[in-house]
Amino acid sequence: MSSPPKLSNDCFALPPGVHWTPVDETLTSLRERVSVVTGIEPAPTVAAGGRVLAADVVAKRNSPPYANSAVDGYGFAFASLGGEGAQSLPLAHGRAAAGGPFNGVVPVGQALRILTGAIVPEGIDTIVLEEDVIIEDDVLKFAMGLRKGANVRPKGEDVSAGGHVLSAGRILQPQDLGLLAAVGVDTIQVRKRLRVAVLSTGDELRQVGEDIASHQIYDANRPMLLDLIRRWGMEPVDLGHVRDDAKIVEQMLTRGAREADVILTSGGASAGDEDHISAALQASGTLNLWRVAVKPGRPLALAMWGGVPVFGLPGNPVAAFVTALIFARPTLLELSGAGWAEPRAMHLPAAFSKNKKPGRREYLRAKMDANGHAEVFKSEGSGRISGLTWAEGLVELMDEGREIVEGVPVRFYPFSEFGL
Repeated sequence: MSSPPKLSNDCFALPPGVHWTPVDETLTSLRERVSVVTGIEPAPTVAAGGRVLAADVVAKRNSPPYANSAVDGYGFAFASLGGEGAQSLPLAHGRAAAGGPFNGVVPVGQALRILTGAIVPEGIDTIVLEEDVIIEDDVLKFAMGLRKGANVRPKGEDVSAGGHVLSAGRILQPQDLGLLAAVGVDTIQVRKRLRVAVLSTGDELRQVGEDIASHQIYDANRPMLLDLIRRWGMEPVDLGHVRDDAKIVEQMLTRGAREADVILTSGGASAGDEDHISAALQASGTLNLWRVAVKPGRPLALAMWGGVPVFGLPGNPVAAFVTALIFARPTLLELSGAGWAEPRAMHLPAAFSKNKKPGRREYLRAKMDANGHAEVFKSEGSGRISGLTWAEGLVELMDEGREIVEGVPVRFYPFSEFGL
């Protein structure tokens, strides 16, 4: 099956006169400008966890495939019962069990021992729990009070053969695989995993484990971003780290365009002398610096390189992490075929005070304290990566100015809302 068309080279172009772009407008623009870039392939159901469903699925078999007993008990025809009060029915010989069906018809006026999951034999339409009966001389005795059909699971009660099961675009969860197996679907059409290349740039960076000079730092962004990609069900492509050399940067971008569907970079995406990511993308004629009114964060560098979208993230680890969650994740999910994802916020009382200035949307590292209130990290510095480890989510402060005092409601996004 052929792959979808590539994105156009001008898909990230902003209209003239745009300066600072609000977060909501940025997200809306990204959503409108990207589309699915992944192809389709078959996959066995048992190995499809985390994949994006490419086509709607219908059931091949009823679930349950036959009327069966919901309990251990005794089955009979409701018509066998007489009036109110105590009931008594002689027991038929044999029993029905899961994997051991009763071969025959249960006569009206008799009851049969039946176990949970067993096919309901012909002649039975009602089952009484074994805890509610007594057996004396092969006669079943119990009090009236049952309705017709009690404790019987009808054929196809959950899903009928030919019925809709799951919709295209769903990221398959363990429970989905169980449902697909139950209705006899052994192979499904899924999207190929979105390949996301990650590249770090900067003369000051070294990979952890390497010898390091006093003026250098270890690359925290690349391992962080690569693991985000894995957790989002995509295929990470590690392009490593390159120094601030325009030609090498261009070579790595070209390799990324060859090996991946999207390229994520961190650092070098602003407008400084050593921002070679921006310089290379500018030379390609497709660079657009979206100056987003967000904190933490700097302009997002968005471009095309060799027909592949490039998403330039800030170099500071906290800013890189937050912008990856807020902007990169929904974009990547849209490109992967899973559709645009909007996190759902909880509204918690603030356990902090802050005079929030107008103009930018702010994301604070936060967690829920023992009282169910939103507590924020002691520092807002973009280099304080320990705050991401401390946090359990993000508090979002909207664009307008606001005086926040303890106890007022704030929007809290648990990291689980970002697929973590």
